[in-house]
Amino acid sequence: MTTATKEVTTSTAEKPERVTLTIGGMTCASCVHHVGKALNGVEGVVTANVNLATERATVEVEPGVSTVDLRLAVEDAGYSVVGAADDEANEQATPRELVTLKRKFVFSLAVAAAIMVAMAVPSFKTALPFRLDFLLLAMAAPVQFWAGRQFYVAAWGALKHGTSNMNTLIAVGTSVAFAYSVAVTFFRDTSLFAGYEGGTYFDTSTAIIGLVLLGRYLEARAKRRAAGAIKALMALQPPTARVVREDGEVDVLIEDVAVGDVVMTRPGENVAVDGDIVDGSSWVDESMLTGESSPVAKSSGDDVFGGTVNGNGSFTFRATKVGKDTALQQVIRLVEQAQGSRAPIQRLADVVASYFVPTVIGVAAVVFVIWLVAGPSPAYVYAMLTSVAVLIIACPCAMGLATPTAIMVGTGRGAENGILIRSAEALEQAHRIQTVVLDKTGTLTAGWPAVTDVVAPGGSENELLRIAASAERPSEHPFGEAVVASAREKGLTLGEARDFNAVAGHGIEATVDGSDVVVGNLALMRQRGVHVNGLEGSASELAERGRTTAFVAVDGDVKGVIAVSDAIKPGAKEAVGALRRQGLEVVMLTGDDRLTAQAVAGELGIEQFVANVLPGDKAAQVKAIQDEGRSVAMVGDGINDSPALAQADVGIAMGTGTDVAMEAADVTLVKGDVRGVSTAIELSKATMRTIRQNLFWAFAYNVALIPIAAGVLYPLFSGGGVPEWMRPVFGEFGFLNPILAAGAMAFSSVTVVSNSLRLKRFRAS
Repeated sequence: MTTATKEVTTSTAEKPERVTLTIGGMTCASCVHHVGKALNGVEGVVTANVNLATERATVEVEPGVSTVDLRLAVEDAGYSVVGAADDEANEQATPRELVTLKRKFVFSLAVAAAIMVAMAVPSFKTALPFRLDFLLLAMAAPVQFWAGRQFYVAAWGALKHGTSNMNTLIAVGTSVAFAYSVAVTFFRDTSLFAGYEGGTYFDTSTAIIGLVLLGRYLEARAKRRAAGAIKALMALQPPTARVVREDGEVDVLIEDVAVGDVVMTRPGENVAVDGDIVDGSSWVDESMLTGESSPVAKSSGDDVFGGTVNGNGSFTFRATKVGKDTALQQVIRLVEQAQGSRAPIQRLADVVASYFVPTVIGVAAVVFVIWLVAGPSPAYVYAMLTSVAVLIIACPCAMGLATPTAIMVGTGRGAENGILIRSAEALEQAHRIQTVVLDKTGTLTAGWPAVTDVVAPGGSENELLRIAASAERPSEHPFGEAVVASAREKGLTLGEARDFNAVAGHGIEATVDGSDVVVGNLALMRQRGVHVNGLEGSASELAERGRTTAFVAVDGDVKGVIAVSDAIKPGAKEAVGALRRQGLEVVMLTGDDRLTAQAVAGELGIEQFVANVLPGDKAAQVKAIQDEGRSVAMVGDGINDSPALAQADVGIAMGTGTDVAMEAADVTLVKGDVRGVSTAIELSKATMRTIRQNLFWAFAYNVALIPIAAGVLYPLFSGGGVPEWMRPVFGEFGFLNPILAAGAMAFSSVTVVSNSLRLKRFRAS
């Protein structure tokens, strides 16, 4: 994968448009480089980002640039444009290519096997009225020029631009073996081959083409599996929706659903678009968005999301977001964006690949000359075989696939776990994180107050809560709303509050069931001459734990204390523990006073916290940690967190937060569970570990096998000392069989993709 960027001299106030093309014929990192260079050469192109694993080019262009120009540039470089990413034809392109590849490799390998049998059975030679070589030529020609045509087309396209790629290596290598065999077939009896008793190498050229095509077929299948996350998400949206009209229910195409339409969802159906339930209830499986397997209860007023799966109930909902605005489409867009982006680590592979192919051709030429001069007799045969082996085995397919396949699977696996990663760069950066900064409100805590403690010495806690909630019903203060909400959750029957009076900064008073009720702080109790009955100690203890407390007095006597706080989210303590076990430093930021911050931090097991932080100072706090040389991840959910999210090396937004925060973030946790932070970092580490393994094996393969293909073992076996069991591989003198070189090359690419696919089994520890 590569990104080609150029300076655009024409200034424009209009935002660049994004065009996504599906590219056919790319096989290695060199191909990616050439396609990117070709697209970048089109007037008006701002950036061209080409991905080998997804076989797509994402091009940012100035308004008015035609896709026809982009297509012509790609085709002129020797590749094809299968279609735009949204084209229906694009959905059919890969299956067609798979069928064609399968047909070609099966035919090629069948012909190669038939040629080998014909060469090995002596009766074939005597049974024919002409020399066997002519039959072998007739069998090999269709493989060379039909099955192998794609190599010639792509190699010619590269040659026109003065470059080369993997197809060049295959075309040159097989053509050398084929041309040599043709020459032997027609000129065996001439002086050119006087005394030559060796055979032709039609089996070599056909087998190489067959094995390379087999490798590409296996790669294509594996890449389709790697892209499965996107296809699975796309399949979740139903093609039609059942819309309620005045004259009844009507099935309409999903793209015809408009905001405000009322949509019916029956048991077992996928929800069509995003909306709010207006009637009915059910349990809905939202795992495709959140990664949470447990169904969620839904009833009137609750949100539902397109693509989620309805349970046994049925409901109608009013559409609020349709088309590309739905949560599902946003998830798909983010995953596609991440899978098409370029990780910084890939620059190494891109740089190497740009020089690799021409270097290999040069090495093959040198090897040919060396063995032509110094090789065993017949020297030109061994010179040809070694140079062909070098050309075939050195194909840099594995290098080109090492990074993008891992990125594709890693980001897809993240989406399946409710973790949306915006770019490959963010995925790579996350594994370097040393410090995680957590905003308190809305991230570690729910973001709204809830009753945490009810102290009622000698009385009923529920009755105390019922009286307080009855008095607080008219209140609009967050404390009162929390008390009322808690009473309703417990199913308590509330009384009517009369003569309600809110005392600013202190509390409220009202008459409930004929009794005078006062709910407020100690100052209000003293103002009203209420007996506290020794409950000051309980209130102070709760305040030290970060709670907001209020006394509840009935007819002049305090009956108990109610405490409220911003409740800690379920799993927050577990999340902090997981981060610390990963060896990460955890810091909490909050605008609360030090006492409250200390209480929350202590409860969560956080050793470092910063209290009294103004919203505008959060980014400065992140930068201060970065200035210490540490890589920082910032986790937040509010608009005021956006500058800090942007400042951090990796910004992580809670999906339950604001759209602005999610736009500023590199990673979004869809279900708003802070435990996803450690999962995201763990996934990043697993992905980077896979990329390093891929790159190691890709480079090690070439470094180890090119010298062997070049004949470095000849001095060891020059006397014909190759053991019998090794001769199918190294022949009589230690020269690598070109057919096995092709098999090894194909195997290396499939190994890299298969290794990346192991990420599909990723599970957070």
